Amino acid sequence: MKIQLIQLEAGPDKEENLRKVLEYIRQTDAELVVFPEYLMGVNSEKLSKEYIHRLAEPLNGNFVSSIKDASREKSVSVVFSAYLKERDKVYNTSILIEKGTVRGVYKKIHLFDAFGFNESSIFSPGDSLVVYRLGDFTVGLAVCFDIRFPEIFRAMAKRGTDLFIVPAAWYKGSYKVEQWKAILTSRAHENTSFIVAVNQTGKYFVGHSLVATPFGHILVDLGEGERSLTVTLEPSEVEEARKTIPVLQLSKWDFYRRLYEED
Repeated sequence: MKIQLIQLEAGPDKEENLRKVLEYIRQTDAELVVFPEYLMGVNSEKLSKEYIHRLAEPLNGNFVSSIKDASREKSVSVVFSAYLKERDKVYNTSILIEKGTVRGVYKKIHLFDAFGFNESSIFSPGDSLVVYRLGDFTVGLAVCFDIRFPEIFRAMAKRGTDLFIVPAAWYKGSYKVEQWKAILTSRAHENTSFIVAVNQTGKYFVGHSLVATPFGHILVDLGEGERSLTVTLEPSEVEEARKTIPVLQLSKWDFYRRLYEED
């Protein structure tokens, strides 16, 4: 599968951010285009509830609908983030569109209540996983802070996922680049799966969007600054890794379940 990673810096203007997204989609020659978290807008280091809720739209709003239309016209799949409004709640979501059709809406489960931030004062948490067969891969969606929680990645792998897609807005800070790389390569290797993690860049975020392989090495790293890169991933590498290191096959699921249930 040919995948384009779009590392960008979203500004405060939602319409300008959307314009940039649509232009990338129109120009791509990939099968799948992946954008970062907080794509609708960033107006300060610590986002306010008032700002986010003002930008938030329903699934049939202009932001998602415009990306759906561009995806259909280009016959390309897209993973991107949106502040999704449902009744009186707003979710931080990752959305998978396949050639104009919404195939999955993942609502971020683990909200970023760390390092002095408090996403749970802005968003409601999700409570379900999204796994979908896309071309030759089974895709599982996560968002940013989720990568610190290996349980959901193992659960998606158990459901057949061999390609994790992670939009992110990973903040700058001490050792944050090192943490980003270490965690992502671990999630990939321990589940013998690919990870495509696309991060924001600029004033607040570290950049370094990357692809980690099922063997746990970094295939590409975009460094800092706005840039894009296209990679081709082969399912045969997943097959080779799972044959060589059959950790999923050897996992003791019932035993682990009992461990979690014990007081």
